[in-house]
Amino acid sequence: MNTLRLPAIPVLGSAGSAQWAQSLGEGAPGIALAQIAHARAGIEGWGTVHHLAAAMARSPLNAQPDTASLYQGAPAVAYALHTAGHPGYHTALATLDDAIATIIRCRLHAAHRRIDHGQLPYAHEYDLINGLTGLGALVLHRGREGDLLRDVLAYLVRLTLPIRVDGRDLPGWWATGSPDRHASTRWNAGHAGFGMAHGVAGPLALLAITLRQGIVVAGQADALHTLLVWLDQWRRGQGQTAWWPEVIDHDELHTSNIARPGPHRPSWCYGSPGIARAQHLAALAIGDRQRASDAVETMIGCLTDVRRLARLTDAGLCHGWAGLLLTAHRAAADTNTDKLHAVLGAAEAQMRQYLRDQGEPTSEGFLDGAAGIALVAASLDIAPNPALPGWDRCLLIS
Repeated sequence: MNTLRLPAIPVLGSAGSAQWAQSLGEGAPGIALAQIAHARAGIEGWGTVHHLAAAMARSPLNAQPDTASLYQGAPAVAYALHTAGHPGYHTALATLDDAIATIIRCRLHAAHRRIDHGQLPYAHEYDLINGLTGLGALVLHRGREGDLLRDVLAYLVRLTLPIRVDGRDLPGWWATGSPDRHASTRWNAGHAGFGMAHGVAGPLALLAITLRQGIVVAGQADALHTLLVWLDQWRRGQGQTAWWPEVIDHDELHTSNIARPGPHRPSWCYGSPGIARAQHLAALAIGDRQRASDAVETMIGCLTDVRRLARLTDAGLCHGWAGLLLTAHRAAADTNTDKLHAVLGAAEAQMRQYLRDQGEPTSEGFLDGAAGIALVAASLDIAPNPALPGWDRCLLIS
C-alpha cells in the first residue's frame, strides 16, 4: 500500500451558515463521510462524527421542496447519517424519511403538472445534484425500494418522451434557461446538458442501476433506449477518441453541429467519463455487450489522452483527478477485461504525483476538496485510509 499522506480534514473550519452545515458537496455532511470511514474502521471514535451531526442539526433542516436536494438540506443530512450506519441516528433518520417523502411527492406533483401543461423543465427539476434523480438515488441508498422510488422512475420515464413547443418536438429533458445560471442570449431557447451532475447522464444512470437491481417500472427499457440513442447522436469520435459535448444550445440542436470543439476536461460532473459510465451501466442493464465495450474504450481514452488529462486542474472529485479515477475504477469492477485495469495504475500514479506537487487542497469539502479526495484515495488503495462502503452512491457510478 502506498504511504501517500493526504491532507488532514478540518472539522468545522467553515461552519458559519446553515447552508454549509447541510451541504453534502461543500459542508458538514460531505466532510462527515470521511470521518465516518475512520470511525467505522475503529481508527478514531465517533466524537468527530457526532460533532458534525450536531452542526448539521444546529439550524432547522431545509425541507423545502423548491430548494432541498440530495446535496442540500434534509436529504443531504440523511445521506450522511445513513452512510454512518450508527444506531444513534436511527430515530433521526425515520423523521427525515417522512420529510424527504414529502419533498419528493411535492416535486413529482409539480413536475407532472408541468409536463401536462406542455412546459419545458428547468434542469434542477430532474438532475442529480438538485433534482429528482438525486432524490431517487437517496431513496435507493436508504433501501426504500417501494412506491416512492418507482414513482421517481416513472417520472424519469415520462421525462424521456418528447415535448412539443412552438410546433416542434424537443427532448423531454430540454431545459429552459442557462446551464450556468448566468443570463446569455445563447440560452434564450434553452439547453441540454449531457453530464452526470446536471445533465441527462444522471437520469440514465439511475434508470440503469435500478433496472440491474430488478426495480422496474413500465417504459423503463424504452426510456433507456431513448437516452442511449441521444448519446449516440451526439457522440463525436469512436472508441478511445469518443467524447460528448458538455451542453448544447438550440442552434446546435437544430444544426446537429457542436460549436465548441472537444474533447473537453475528463471530469465526473460534466465530462465524458461520467457520461461513458452512465452508458456503461445502461449497457450492462440491457445486456448490450458491444455498447459496454465501447464505453470502456471511451474510459480508457479519458485516462490516456495527455491532451485531455492536461485539462484537469485540480485533484477533486467533481472536476478533477479523483472523480476521473473513481469513475474508471467503478467501471473496471464491472468489466471482464484487463484493459481498463491496465491503464488505471499509470493514471493513479499521476494523481499521486499531482497531490505531491500541488500540496493540500484549498477546500475541505466533498466534491472539490480534501474529504472527497481522501475517500477516493482509500477506495483506490493509494492511501492508507479506511474505505467506506457505499459512500459514492450519491455519484451514481456504482
